[in-house]
Amino acid sequence: MGMIEVKNIIFEYIRRDEEGNVESINRAVDDISLDVQAGEFIAVLGHNGSGKSTFAKHLNSILVPTEGSVWVDGMDTSAERNVWDIRQSAGMVFQNPDNQIIGTVVEEDVGFGPENIGIPTDEIWNRVADSLKAVGMYSFRKMSPNKLSGGQKQRVAIAGIVAMRPKCIILDEPTAMLDPQGRQEVLKTLHALNKMEHVTIVLITHYMEEVIGADKVFVMDAGKIRMQGTPREIFSDVEQMKSLRLDVPAASLLAYELRKAGLRLPNGILTREELVEALCQLY
Repeated sequence: MGMIEVKNIIFEYIRRDEEGNVESINRAVDDISLDVQAGEFIAVLGHNGSGKSTFAKHLNSILVPTEGSVWVDGMDTSAERNVWDIRQSAGMVFQNPDNQIIGTVVEEDVGFGPENIGIPTDEIWNRVADSLKAVGMYSFRKMSPNKLSGGQKQRVAIAGIVAMRPKCIILDEPTAMLDPQGRQEVLKTLHALNKMEHVTIVLITHYMEEVIGADKVFVMDAGKIRMQGTPREIFSDVEQMKSLRLDVPAASLLAYELRKAGLRLPNGILTREELVEALCQLY
């Protein structure tokens, strides 16, 4: 069994009137199945309203599917007895780091999660130091979070999850409120955790450049998975991405336009460096 197994899940938001009668039913997730193996870096793309955030909340039992099942580290998320263990195995990071940071000092905030799960005090401080080093924030450990930039705050929020030693981290648009530098800092942190600590990463985003380094990409629209594959496979199909109201990385789009103009460039160009190399080979 993989780290995460999602089997034919459906999730419906039901709106009721004051008397409890059903007014409307909105199917936000519609028959999704996917597997995430331990140590993978997975990205889920989709425009606003595609259902990707609702889907993400199923991965650590914040939401339970209306139909189908979600298994995390071998545990069924719909079983209430599993919720505590699931949230230790799969930590969640949200858009706004201010919603997750509660301490007045960085190191105290990072230690809050381990303390809540009963880790001994000496071990907590070891974990705090290790997790802050892992996200590049150890030198800020004595500072107030209020004095940090958005990107730094998000890295502290990630450190708070890392200190609980989860096998998987799910991030729901963690860079949506950050500037380009902040986004770059967070992405660098995520890839380091994935490669060096072997933490499984599930990144929910609508920024195309953020998924270039992922192992696998799933593209959602209207609650369904419309595309899946490697970043190179996904961004080779520019027309399909456009039909789903999504962009592709700038280098991929330029290569696509140049191919339309008659240049014999290969499919699957992702970065500026790859585009330059392909153009140099033509001439």
